[in-house]
Amino acid sequence: MDDAYSTQLTAGESVEASGLEQLMALKEGDTFLVADGWGDMRGGADGLFAGDTRALSRWVMSVGQLRPSRLSSGVSQDNVFFSCHTTNRPLPPMGGRSAPAGVLHIERRRFLWGRRMFERVQMTNHGVEDVLLPLSFEFGADFADIFQVRGTPRPRRGTIHPPEMDGRRVTFRYTGLDAVERRSCLAFSEPPARLTATRADFMFSLPKGRQVELFVECGVDSCEAPDPTRWRLNAIQARLAMRAKRRRGATVRGPRSPRFNDWLDQSRADMALLTTDLPTGPYPYAGTPWFSTPFGRDGIIAAWQMLWLDPSLAKGVLTYLASRQATETSAFQDSQPGKIMHETRGGEMSALGEVPFGLYYGGVDTTCLFIALAGAYASRTADLDLIRRLWPNLIAAADWMRDYGDSNGDGLIDYQRGADTGLSNQGWKDSEDSIFHADGRFPKGPVALLEVQGYAFAAWRALADLGERLHDDRAPEWRMRAEQVRALVEEKYWMEDQGFYAVALDGDGQPCRAIASNAGHLLFTGLPSAERARKVTKRLLSAEFRTGWGIRTLELGQARYNPMSYHNGSVWPHDTAMAAAGMANYGERAAVAEILSEIFDAATHFHLRLPELFCGFARTPGEPPIAYPVACLPQAWAAGSVFLMLQAALGLSIDAWTGAIDMADPVLPDGLERLLIRDLTVGDATVDLAIQRVDGRSVVIPRKARGQISVRTLR
Repeated sequence: MDDAYSTQLTAGESVEASGLEQLMALKEGDTFLVADGWGDMRGGADGLFAGDTRALSRWVMSVGQLRPSRLSSGVSQDNVFFSCHTTNRPLPPMGGRSAPAGVLHIERRRFLWGRRMFERVQMTNHGVEDVLLPLSFEFGADFADIFQVRGTPRPRRGTIHPPEMDGRRVTFRYTGLDAVERRSCLAFSEPPARLTATRADFMFSLPKGRQVELFVECGVDSCEAPDPTRWRLNAIQARLAMRAKRRRGATVRGPRSPRFNDWLDQSRADMALLTTDLPTGPYPYAGTPWFSTPFGRDGIIAAWQMLWLDPSLAKGVLTYLASRQATETSAFQDSQPGKIMHETRGGEMSALGEVPFGLYYGGVDTTCLFIALAGAYASRTADLDLIRRLWPNLIAAADWMRDYGDSNGDGLIDYQRGADTGLSNQGWKDSEDSIFHADGRFPKGPVALLEVQGYAFAAWRALADLGERLHDDRAPEWRMRAEQVRALVEEKYWMEDQGFYAVALDGDGQPCRAIASNAGHLLFTGLPSAERARKVTKRLLSAEFRTGWGIRTLELGQARYNPMSYHNGSVWPHDTAMAAAGMANYGERAAVAEILSEIFDAATHFHLRLPELFCGFARTPGEPPIAYPVACLPQAWAAGSVFLMLQAALGLSIDAWTGAIDMADPVLPDGLERLLIRDLTVGDATVDLAIQRVDGRSVVIPRKARGQISVRTLR
């Protein structure tokens, strides 16, 4: 993610001090909410956000002036509901005896729908006497921009107007420096006994054995009167919408592996949570809480991971990115005509140009990946209608690769940020210290990253294939360009003494000889020769890279290696998955299945939800993987990793042009004896595939084929 605002602990800061270890997130559309394990928001790195603006910055519940004792809390597996179960501490005397601790059950349950938070507080008296229950909420709305929340200073802000109170309702207003008035409104189903601009106090009479409920809504722009009916109807809509997203495309199940199924379900639910249905189609937002917005690279890779199961994501991503393609040159935005966006934001600071991320193009790889995904999507679906509609965008992207992406004319795609406000490193490893020479020196620009050349190779080949189908006479030229890129990479990046590729070339054309996982992405594109791919695979599978939980981003012993760093020795599930898929391209199956098992083992220690990254320490028997304290969770390309690795282990490829599904030497991971893929669609045909282990080999059995489709097992 962006080094301009990636979250990392500073020296000496503890996990507890960071305040992030308990944060739980909900998301719906462009609205998301971050709160602690009690459901409280205290104005730190939390709150209710809409349009990259914090609409509710403080929301803290107390019982008898004290925080209740938490029993449990969490987010439902479908990611719709947050709930927290608490009990009371001793209550102050209210005209009689004090209620003892532990007699009241207080449940907070909330969800998001229609740009608003719905919350229900359910209070049950399990004691032997009637209770007077004092319940209070502190609240506030600072309308901070998301970049301000993440630490970017602002010398000036707009005007926060005094809250307006109306019985059981409080309205907050802020007029920004962009002259836009932003509103939010907080409403209660019962009138508080006392309501101020920052606090609501209630006094509930709770007879023994009885239950009372309080409903709360916080909406952006407007307020409705909350009640049980509104709660129920909106909760049904939220759950049905999430269920519909989870059911898109084919499904995968391990019939006799409950935990593996739970991992698949959680990963699918996380992808559904992060997917927002835009006018251009579904788009997987990068991650919550701080990257809940369309990112170019992240969206493309997440859609590619899911392509074999659900092509609709790729269609939505391609269509959206085409609509945001750059048409002019801007150093501030790092844009040139034809370039595909890196990120878009909607807050006040972006609108004012205080940060460049309103529509930012500082990703050197996204344009190449855009073309490559279009080619992969067409092979998966044979949807030439979409390709024809996107053809001007694909040609413009190719023109950017030719005219702007290669700034020094050496035939390689490179980058050097246009303004100091932009990203200094513009590949997926975009932290400031992620690209360096073998001795740790940072390279002078422009920098030509290894994996980006692989993406360019894949893009030129995809464009040539599509051009041939569309009878474009430029197709031979594009195929020739792909081979030119291949030759340049093999000549300039290969280090014979290391049996590996350099991570980048610097501005002088000298290789940055650091040994990094970027070479796994090169395998993913199919650029290396078979002999060199075998050498790279062997090294990626060595103990210097492989932790037992996945593959490190940087080899053990390299300069700047740090297993606790963001990019220099940590494990990123999507990076491991792309390396595994790359190995599978060259026939490696058994090791890919082993890596899939290792990542599954890691997932079991993260409640079956893979984080953005975790630390790259070697696996120790009986001990869990070590978390990276402020990793995004969930994140789209982490959630999609299991599906890409599963496809790689099965050797599964789909050619919609011929209506064929090929399974090349499939291997099931250890502990998984059977796998069932349901409703795998190719064109107008659908088939179920049962894969099971028989005499040590994985056998594929097609079932319920509907339409013309062929399934071939290749050995």
